[in-house]
Amino acid sequence: MLLKVAMYSHDSVGLGHARRNRAIAHALAEYLPALTGQEVSGFLIAGHPDATQDSLPAGWDWLVLPGYARVAEGYAARSLGFAVEELVDLRAAAVRAALEAVGPDLFIADRHPFGVGDELRPALEMLRARHQTTTILGMREVLDTPSVVQQEWEDIGGAEAAAAMYDAVWIYGDEAVHNPLATGELPALFTDRAYFTGYLSKGRPADVGEDAEVPYVLTIVGGGSDGGHITRAAAAARVPPGHRHLIVTGPQMPSDDVRAARSLAAANLDAGRIKVLHSASNVPALIREAAAVVSMAGYNSLAEVMATSTPALVVPRNTRRAEQPMRASDLAALGAVDVLPAERLSPTALGEWFAGAVHRRTTREGIRLDGLAEVGRLAAELINSRHSDVKVPDHAA
Repeated sequence: MLLKVAMYSHDSVGLGHARRNRAIAHALAEYLPALTGQEVSGFLIAGHPDATQDSLPAGWDWLVLPGYARVAEGYAARSLGFAVEELVDLRAAAVRAALEAVGPDLFIADRHPFGVGDELRPALEMLRARHQTTTILGMREVLDTPSVVQQEWEDIGGAEAAAAMYDAVWIYGDEAVHNPLATGELPALFTDRAYFTGYLSKGRPADVGEDAEVPYVLTIVGGGSDGGHITRAAAAARVPPGHRHLIVTGPQMPSDDVRAARSLAAANLDAGRIKVLHSASNVPALIREAAAVVSMAGYNSLAEVMATSTPALVVPRNTRRAEQPMRASDLAALGAVDVLPAERLSPTALGEWFAGAVHRRTTREGIRLDGLAEVGRLAAELINSRHSDVKVPDHAA
């Protein structure tokens, strides 16, 4: 028998949602066959064509929907000349049709219970009516300030509406670092079905890619759509003696920002030891082998950093959401990262930090980092329970 898995991420800005799901897909492909006695296949629903640059396990594929773009008013169609309401209807129909045709045993949605504009609701209602699919809501450990998140829950009809559609909630973090149930970011209604998996850190998939000449320092900014200020400062920063500097702009960085980083790198006194890449497929390996890394504070970037002993300086994004400053502060309190507020970012600040960081390593062993193995175990438990007609056990947080 073949276990079928479907995963959803809306992917309006950046690639974090899709890459989180992609890491889980690799974990499910690795662990589920042994835990359930069945082979596994699946597909990832994503909203950005760059997602497909990342490989999937054998037997898995991408379903890429026409995408959204972030605008001042909320969302708009990224490429199609449609009104956003028309795009929502198109995506909702596509998702529902795909899930109805496949009939997955397991469905995992990332972060947004009903997607953008309620586009997931018709598909979820169909899955619930069929009673054949275990549904999981996956949440990063930090969402936003409680007041902001409370309004988001109200906007989708309250926590009760989401709880009616999901059998379990997986919180991809360590409750000792940040507990969204305790802060009120995740409503107490979910307590009886919430489970902290640990960070999705150890065992992240890494494709073959750029071989960097060691020793080197590294600057990464996720997808890159809003990381231009960091890459410009990094490109102008002095490189520690005896080291090279690898700067990865990310596939979504605007071309003007990429050109600016390359121009500043070329003008740097250490220009011969600086390399600017538009993208890299093996970022986890690059972080592991680096002498030090500068990063934003997005979930995936820091999950990859925490799987290593590489010293990290994080420059949290301070616009749109409080998520990144909150995550950076929590991890800095444990000594897992150093933090540089965006308003203090400069080539001098980065150069000085690199110069000291290359002479040390960072221990992060006190943080739960085995989330990818844990989601495999949890998924198998839920699937086996449903197949044996036993009530799915509650996972107390």
